[in-house]
Amino acid sequence: ETVRNIATQNENTQYLPGKKLNPSIQPTTSLQDAVSSSDLLFVAIPSKAFKQVVTQAAQWLDDSKMLVSTTKGIEMDGFRLMSQILEDCTPCSKIGVLSGPNLAKEIAERTLTGSVIASEYGVVRQTVQDTLSCNYFRVYANSDRFGVELGGALKNIYAIASGMAAAMGMGENTKSMLITRSLAEMSRFAARLGGNPMTFLGLAGVGDLYVTCTSPLSRNYQVGHALAQGRALDEILDNLGGTAEGVNTIRLVKGKSEELEVYMPLVHGLYEILFEEKELKDVIQKLMLGEQNTDVEFVLPGPDKLANLKRG
Repeated sequence: ETVRNIATQNENTQYLPGKKLNPSIQPTTSLQDAVSSSDLLFVAIPSKAFKQVVTQAAQWLDDSKMLVSTTKGIEMDGFRLMSQILEDCTPCSKIGVLSGPNLAKEIAERTLTGSVIASEYGVVRQTVQDTLSCNYFRVYANSDRFGVELGGALKNIYAIASGMAAAMGMGENTKSMLITRSLAEMSRFAARLGGNPMTFLGLAGVGDLYVTCTSPLSRNYQVGHALAQGRALDEILDNLGGTAEGVNTIRLVKGKSEELEVYMPLVHGLYEILFEEKELKDVIQKLMLGEQNTDVEFVLPGPDKLANLKRG
């Protein structure tokens, strides 16, 4: 039905109702046709189905093709990012990540937007820039694929917290503190994994975090807002009309942060609210009375880790 609507009405009535798509788009239900005829492929599959679809498509791929993930999530089994799944499950080596403050509805409305293409391969960065750049969509290049992709996955967690804060009527001071401390947690976690925390100062870090934490268009923000109003998580997700990657990401990052001994109080507080049914006010009180940390924590990883990061 979706394919028929796009082909006949130039519209995806399920996800972007009322937004006209370019008539040159040729929708198909054939995975083979979609991947065989293209040199540059954007993979936009929810994280829970990402590996399954990519593995199925691998038989029609070869190393001449460029794969770019647009999915902001982490695999449930193994804590792999989506581009790492592309590396492991396909014969392709030229892999990239497209991320940034990119709300789909606003892009469809041609609102001025910036995005980041991250890849170790210059040809991938240049090809994506040439393909996507236009008078309302600007694409910046970055070689830190890991950091850009991790930022896109982690910010979904904190959008849930921001939605809660908005629903509770918290002030601008609170919202500012929440976003800033979220950025500190993200960079701390990335550095522990060997990433470059300075990447989080760009569009794919603070840019994506800001728009996701302040916009009611963000699905993760909507989840947090509804939770603070007393609705059940299962009911919220059933009625969302899309994927809120942040819910699963909270589970994964909470476990990984414990394994790596990374201090992430916001992640742990959200886990208690979502999965242990703790009272929101009790968790907030616990967070405010917890350990007081330093303000700025952007410390670069050692030269050996940076060298490994550049090699991919």
